Amino acid sequence: MITRRSFLRTASATGLTLSASALAAPAIAQGAKIKLGFVSPQTGPLAGFAESDAFNIEAFLASEIGREFEVIVKDSQSNPNRAAEVTKELILNDEVNLMLAASTPENTNPVAGVCEGEGIPCITTVAPWQPWFIGQQGNPRDPASWKPFDYAFHYFWGMEDVIRVYTAMWNQLETNKSVGGLFPNDADGNAWGDNDNGLRPGLAAAGFDLTNPGSFQNLTDDFSAQINAFKAANTDIITGVLIPPDFTTFWNQLRQQGVSPKVVTVAKALLFPQSVETLGAAGHNLSSEVWWTPSHPFASSITGQSSADLAAAFTEKTGRPWTQPIGFVHSLFEVAANVMGRASDPTDGDGVAEAVAATDLDTIVGKVAWNGAGVPEFAARNVCKTPLTGGQWRMKDGGGYDLVIVENGGATEIPTGGTMEALS
Repeated sequence: MITRRSFLRTASATGLTLSASALAAPAIAQGAKIKLGFVSPQTGPLAGFAESDAFNIEAFLASEIGREFEVIVKDSQSNPNRAAEVTKELILNDEVNLMLAASTPENTNPVAGVCEGEGIPCITTVAPWQPWFIGQQGNPRDPASWKPFDYAFHYFWGMEDVIRVYTAMWNQLETNKSVGGLFPNDADGNAWGDNDNGLRPGLAAAGFDLTNPGSFQNLTDDFSAQINAFKAANTDIITGVLIPPDFTTFWNQLRQQGVSPKVVTVAKALLFPQSVETLGAAGHNLSSEVWWTPSHPFASSITGQSSADLAAAFTEKTGRPWTQPIGFVHSLFEVAANVMGRASDPTDGDGVAEAVAATDLDTIVGKVAWNGAGVPEFAARNVCKTPLTGGQWRMKDGGGYDLVIVENGGATEIPTGGTMEALS
């Protein structure tokens, strides 16, 4: 297959003469803006992840450094096939210099995969690193076959971090350590539910027993099989990784059957205030992993804003409560600006990829540096880890919810606001 990158390489090697309109370098040399492609789920069941996109992009473009850039946004519609399709459009039609993406493996993986094939540098975030890295390998079941990427780079936390956070939260309470797992048939669910590389080994090592009734399709309307399995196992704890509509369906059905677990700690679905607000009082003390809050002690390398300042600016602009992706979407543009500021030629994909690999930047979500710290050797080139804590949603007296950090053992620089409380 002839890609944009291989075509340019062949043209250079053969001495083929290309017009200025065929290469971006002369245009940029004449003062044109650097093009960033951004793929996110603006619509569909993952749209909550994209709530802060417009706010963050507008703020970035209004900054002094942002005036050097053009951001071209494409909606993946929460569909992996669509994500791959619009990524190709951004590469072949818009000729972007650097690709950015966030928001679960369903969005990040197809974007990164297309970019790797086309030789276009790509930075992604907001997906655990194992589903991102292992999920893109030709044979995810064969570690010996796993290979690093040349153009795709990712930063976020991993399964080892979420296991540490979850078990530390659960150990604050008296439970029978019986855990029920909800794992859909998607990239996240398959990774989290994997017997060898998912939650099970880490939970077992910490003394917890996991019941996994098997995968299910997203947007299912019947969780009776899972609920019956959890009843049979007498589970005090329920966990998993679900899209918001599915958790709402499950939680309502569980409560209708009179099942009252002591702890519910669910990834993805319980990240957003609007998801919890739809549950009314039934959302009180539900818990999840926490990757960014206004209390995180980090600042933007672009604007100098603290985490609290950025969250307040979002609320002032939109009238909505802060949400965790605000910090990470902002950080994507921090990293992009830093990388392109160090790249000698924004149109040289190989040079830009090496500039990404050499990043060492303090951002609003913490340090981003692909230096291999805390990452297995096979993923060290492409994965950078960021801090993870755990929190519970607490209903406020006047309505709405606060997300209170209750576990910070792996990131003590991030303050807690309380301790774990049982649901019942």
